Amino acid sequence: MSGRLRIDVFFDFICPWCLIGKRQLEHAQVQFRSRHPDVQITTVWHGVQLLPQLPVQGEPFADFYRKRLGNADAVAMRQAQVQQAAAAVGLAIDLSRIATMPNTADAHRFFERACELGNVAQRDILLERLFAAYFQRGEDLGCRETLLAIARSCGIDVEALADCLMGDATPFAGSLGASSGVPSFQFDRRMTVVGAQPAVALLGAMSQALKESTRKQQSA
Repeated sequence: MSGRLRIDVFFDFICPWCLIGKRQLEHAQVQFRSRHPDVQITTVWHGVQLLPQLPVQGEPFADFYRKRLGNADAVAMRQAQVQQAAAAVGLAIDLSRIATMPNTADAHRFFERACELGNVAQRDILLERLFAAYFQRGEDLGCRETLLAIARSCGIDVEALADCLMGDATPFAGSLGASSGVPSFQFDRRMTVVGAQPAVALLGAMSQALKESTRKQQSA
């Protein structure tokens, strides 16, 4: 079966479930391509700023989660849940290295601009590097210098990105379409799967969206 499949992904860099969901999507895509090698998949990533109210310098990570979840035991339980889910998809997340819960407005503007200027391979490398910066290296994604250094490490022209780093906590405005939460996956704008669902669930949605698209084309 030949054809096309568009996948829209809504995410935030500070959401561990978005990174876990990214891995689940990658696993689903491998299986989908083995079944439908002639189908061209286009994946579009849409930034969603989950915490626009954070100050430009962010907040201490530990303090943020204690306030959010109530106490240290609740935080430990949540983090253990995240670590277990990450390990199940082959991810090593090191929450102990994260010092700051950042304001991600500039990170999203930076990524959006890079997507406009670069190719798909550069986008994918940058996206992976940004997630790794936060969840594995404990880097501050609210810091201008950090974002520019990441761009350089990915071979991206920083001069073309610098002016989108406003540094004033102006909310990121490019995140419409994910009111149901993140991660959110839309397949051919027909079916939506919310949350870091197992690869088999994403694969089922991809296959169903392709069937519906094919059926519509045949009946046209």
